Amino acid sequence: MKKATHQQTKKHNRDLVLRTIFANESISRAEVARVTNLTRATVSELVNDLLDEGLVVETGRGESIGGKSPILLSVMADSRYLIGVNLAQDKFTGAIVNLRGEIKESVEIPVQDSNGENALEFVYQIIDQLVKKEINPIVGIGVGAPGLINTREGVVVNAVNLDWQDLPLRQLLEKKYRLPVSVLNDSQATAIGEFVYGGQHTRDQNLIVVNVKHGIGSGILVNGRLFQGDGGGAGEIGHVVVQEKGELCRCGKRGCLETISSTRAVLKNLNLVSLEAAQAAFESGDAAAKKVVTNAAHYLGISLANLIGILNIQQIVLVGDMTRFGAEWIEEVNTSMRNAALERMSENTKLELGTLDYRACILGASAFLLLDDYSLLLKDH
Repeated sequence: MKKATHQQTKKHNRDLVLRTIFANESISRAEVARVTNLTRATVSELVNDLLDEGLVVETGRGESIGGKSPILLSVMADSRYLIGVNLAQDKFTGAIVNLRGEIKESVEIPVQDSNGENALEFVYQIIDQLVKKEINPIVGIGVGAPGLINTREGVVVNAVNLDWQDLPLRQLLEKKYRLPVSVLNDSQATAIGEFVYGGQHTRDQNLIVVNVKHGIGSGILVNGRLFQGDGGGAGEIGHVVVQEKGELCRCGKRGCLETISSTRAVLKNLNLVSLEAAQAAFESGDAAAKKVVTNAAHYLGISLANLIGILNIQQIVLVGDMTRFGAEWIEEVNTSMRNAALERMSENTKLELGTLDYRACILGASAFLLLDDYSLLLKDH
């Protein structure tokens, strides 16, 4: 193993310092040194560089615990911007996001039943509109896309809804916009968004976010880091068979979770065209709607029990269009999950609803650019 060069060590330490400042509303140099185990001299040198870059700002003084009050540091939220894009089923949404996850501008395009080249053109339209906004500098683009994604290569391996197979989306976008680009599964992006911006999650926490909409997927964070598995598809629970002789799924198998528990399945089974109509029928006590929605929740709960048995993660967040069925739906999911899981493994599991709606994917896709490398924020990048 080669010894790290001085530049590599400095980059590692700089990222560590910046990550620590990001994780706090405000923090002193001394506290940064304590958290990172770096010397105060090293921290001071790196902070001076970050101040010169305009990435960090001194925001006042903290409370003294004996001696001089410490100067507090914060991330300069509007010093850099990222573009996040959510390629949802019925509409593509993009936004310019600052370094604190605040959406500054957004663009939405309806894309019902668009696929192939048409869908790609809509992606270009979204980003074209955003880069023309007078918000600068934009330093990167993150895309949350449905389907199986090779995040390392930025390739959409298979997105059935969009009719994309082996699409080199990152390469196409980097060539067109001359910016760093990341592409990841939309449920994984949503998980990152909920983890970073959706609640009081600690940096080393475990979390599963399950996205239940037209399709079903989940994002898994282990020790605060996205777990994608060997092939990048970890969490793809929508195409795991739960009924061997069930409905034919769009993936070609029968009885996948999506054929029972997704919004697509609910609407098909109720012969309705809108979720609003399904929700109204459910809330009015319509027997058919009650049966279909309860059945959907039941099988989702069984799938969550499998996740508990495999991962033993105790915090699960539910997001997506099916959450509109409210407390009765989530209670059935919860009951089914606990009945199907080993009691001692599920007794401490907390099941709750997400807080960020469609924004979670946008924020997560943009934040993913910074998870391992803050270099793109630097002026000389």
